[in-house]
Amino acid sequence: MTDGPYFSDFTPAEKRRIAALTARMALPRANLTRLRSQVERIEQDALRRKSK
Repeated sequence: MTDGPYFSDFTPAEKRRIAALTARMALPRANLTRLRSQVERIEQDALRRKSK
């Protein structure tokens, strides 16, 4: 089993933000490194909140 966050660990706003960032990753001019780091930051926030 993975230690990562489940989708239910995210707030509704974080879910919308991840969906928007994932959609932007499909664009040809997307800066994948920056978008991926933003998603990872959201995941870390969810894990921090879950571990409290």
